Amino acid sequence: MTDEGFDGPGEGVGRVLGTADATPLQFWTAVSPGNYLQLDDVVVTRRELPDREPVTIAGVVTQVRARHEGAQFDSDVFAIADGTLPAQVQEAAEITTTRVDPEFYVPPQPGAVVHRAEGDARARALHFDRMERRVPMGTGRDGVPVYLNADFLDGTRGAHVSISGISGVATKTSFATFLLYSVFRSGQLGGDAVNAKALIFNVKGEDLLFLDHPNTRLDDATRAAYARLGLIADAFPDVRVYAPPRVGDSSGTPDVSSRLTGVDSFYWTLTEFCEHRLLPYVFADADDERQQYTMVVHSVAAHLARYAQPADGGVSIDGVRLGSYGDLVDHIVEQLSDDETRGDWAGSAVGLGTVNAFARRLIGSKKDLSRLIRGDLATRRPHSINTAESAQVTVVDLHNLPDRAQRFVVGVTLKSEFERKEKAGTAKPLLFVVLDELNKYAPREGSSPIKEVLLDIAERGRSLGVILIGAQQTASEVERRIVTNSAIRVVGRLDPAEASRPEYGFLPPAQRQRALLAKPGTMFVNQPDIPVPLCLEFPFPAWATRVSEAGAAPSQTLRSITQSADPFAVVGSGGGADDDIPF
Repeated sequence: MTDEGFDGPGEGVGRVLGTADATPLQFWTAVSPGNYLQLDDVVVTRRELPDREPVTIAGVVTQVRARHEGAQFDSDVFAIADGTLPAQVQEAAEITTTRVDPEFYVPPQPGAVVHRAEGDARARALHFDRMERRVPMGTGRDGVPVYLNADFLDGTRGAHVSISGISGVATKTSFATFLLYSVFRSGQLGGDAVNAKALIFNVKGEDLLFLDHPNTRLDDATRAAYARLGLIADAFPDVRVYAPPRVGDSSGTPDVSSRLTGVDSFYWTLTEFCEHRLLPYVFADADDERQQYTMVVHSVAAHLARYAQPADGGVSIDGVRLGSYGDLVDHIVEQLSDDETRGDWAGSAVGLGTVNAFARRLIGSKKDLSRLIRGDLATRRPHSINTAESAQVTVVDLHNLPDRAQRFVVGVTLKSEFERKEKAGTAKPLLFVVLDELNKYAPREGSSPIKEVLLDIAERGRSLGVILIGAQQTASEVERRIVTNSAIRVVGRLDPAEASRPEYGFLPPAQRQRALLAKPGTMFVNQPDIPVPLCLEFPFPAWATRVSEAGAAPSQTLRSITQSADPFAVVGSGGGADDDIPF
C-alpha cells in the first residue's frame, strides 16, 4: 500500500516493517530518514481491504531501537564510523495497538505508511473521543493533554484510584491532590462538583495544611501548563483543617506549628467512645486480630456501651465517675483483675492469660490515646470530623500522632463517614477519601477493623458515592481486593524489586523499566477503556505545599469552626486575622 490517497492525520514518520511479524495487536515500523519516534508517541496507519472500507489501526510506541544494517560483527561499528565499511543506521519502533476502527482485526501490511497521530486522530487513538466527561490529568510526552474518563472515577462505571511509588520521589500525594483539584475545577462533575467533598489524611509533615494558600513560587510557565489543561492555576478555595490536641494541654489547642489560623482540634469524648463502641479501633493493628484477646475487646466494648453513662464531660460506670481515658483504662483493668467482676466484663469462657494480654495492650494505649479521648473538654464544642458539615476539602492532620493513634483516627473517621453515607442511602454528593500508606492500614495479610472498613469502601463504596484514592509504596503489600477494585491504577517511580511484582503486570516491559527512572511528576496511568497505560506529567502544585511557599489564604478559611461558633474562643496562638481583633 502506498500513501497516495491517504489523507493522514499527521506527518508520515515511517512504514510498517517487513522483517518482523505484524499482527493486529502489535507491529513494528521503520522510521524514515530525518524523522524519529520516541516512547509514548501516538501513531496511526491504514489497511486497505478489497471488499470493505479501509481499517484504521492506531497505537502507542512502546519500544524503540536503532541498529546498523550491513554490520556483521560487533567490531564493525568502528569501521562503519570511519567510513571504510558501508552500512546505514536504521531506527524502528514497536507499536502496541490501542484502537482498530472499524473493529476488523487484520494486521497492517508491510510498507504501509505510518503517520504521527495529531488532533482528532490522537484523541481517537487514545479513546478520548468516547469519553463523555474528560478529567485532565496532565500532558503526554507530546505536550498535549491526557484525560481520565470520569465514569471510572465517580462510580458511574467504576471507582477508586490506586497510586504506587517510592516515598518522596513518586509524588503520590501531589498527584492525588492535583487529581482532586482537576475533578473539582474542570467542570466534568457538572452540578455535583459544588457539593462533592474530599477527606484527606495528612500523615507526613505539614505539607497538606496549606491547600487553601496560593503558591508564591507559581510562575507564568506553570500557569500556562494549567491553561493547556483547561484549568485555572489557583489554590483550593474551601478547606478546613483538623489537628489533634497538644499533649498535656487541657484547653485542647491544635498540635500544629506552621499553620496558626483556621485549624480545629478533633477528639472524642469518653461518652462517644463508649456509646459508639470505639474500643476495637484501639486494637487496630492487623497483628491484634490474630490474638485471642480480640474476643475480650468486643465483650468490653459491649459492656461499656451498655453501662457507661454521661457524667459532666466524663462517664459514670457502676457509680464510679471517670474523667479521662487513663481513668477509664484503669477502671477496666481493675474490673478484669477482680475475680468477681471479670466474667461480667470479659465473658466466662475467656482464660486469665488472654485477659492479661488484653490488659497489657490496653494499658499501653494510654500514652498514645489520652489526648484524643477526652473527658475534660466541653461536649458542646465542635470537635467531630464530619465532612457533611465541613468545607469542600477536609484535611485531618496525623503527622504528630504515634502509629497506634493514627490507626485509631483513620479507622474511626472512615467508619463514621461510611456509616453516614449508608444512612443517607444515596451516592450524591460524592466523597473522595485520600489515604497514604495504604499498605499499613490494609495489609495483604491479617485482619483489622480499619482493613474491614477499607474493604467495605472498595467493594461497596462505589454505590454509596465513597471514592478511595489510596497511595502506597508497595501495591504488592496491599489487600488484593482493594487493588483489584481500583478502576484507575497509577504508578510513579518504583523500586526495582517492587516493579517485578505481578501487581504491575498491566505495565508493558518498557514501562516497567522506565518506572525505575521516572522523575518526580511523571506518572503511568492505566484506565479500563485504554489498553496501554499512558505516561504523563502533571504540573507543579498551584497551592502551597509548605509554609515557605504560602501566600495569603482566603479570608473564610482563616477562622476555625470553633471561632465561628464562639467569637470569644481562642484556639492556639492563632485567633484569626488581625482585622478580627476588636481592640
